Amino acid sequence: MNAHLIRNMILPALLSFTVLVLMALSLDWLLHRLQLVWIGRYLGIPGTLMIIASFRYSLAKRRKIKTRSLPRLLALHEWMAWLGSLMILVHAGIHFNAILGWLAVGAMLANIASGLTGKFLIKRSRERLRIAALEQPGPDGKTGSLSFWDSLTVDAVKQWRTVHFPIAFAFACLSLAHILSIFLYWGWR
Repeated sequence: MNAHLIRNMILPALLSFTVLVLMALSLDWLLHRLQLVWIGRYLGIPGTLMIIASFRYSLAKRRKIKTRSLPRLLALHEWMAWLGSLMILVHAGIHFNAILGWLAVGAMLANIASGLTGKFLIKRSRERLRIAALEQPGPDGKTGSLSFWDSLTVDAVKQWRTVHFPIAFAFACLSLAHILSIFLYWGWR
């Protein structure tokens, strides 16, 4: 792997994931310190709503809804999913009292990691296509060698999508089960 790939693609994804987890831990610690744990308990609701709203990108990409700017909607999807995930992680806190909730959190973290991987693969694919469009010779000095690597990268993106969807679906199912169990076992007095 070259330094450009690590510096411009892999490190930003790792940094984004690390900052998400560290911010969640810090905010949860702060809420406990200020004796405002109840705030974290209710952050799951707006966090879930933000993640649901972020799926507008997926609908637009599949042409289920119309949009003027798919790249802008992708950026909004990433931002809303990240912020919603932060809220849900603070909601989950460091409490180990509900296995279903923790399974949902685990699926959400896997989904975030998968999404960041997809972002990396798509960015890498676009960069390779841009270079190929300029018809610069590849590392072996032959023009067209990047086309081979482009096809592999595009294929990797397609394969990633077949993995990302089931992870997102598992997260959605576990989250829904968690929400339903809350309503079933809530102390409705």
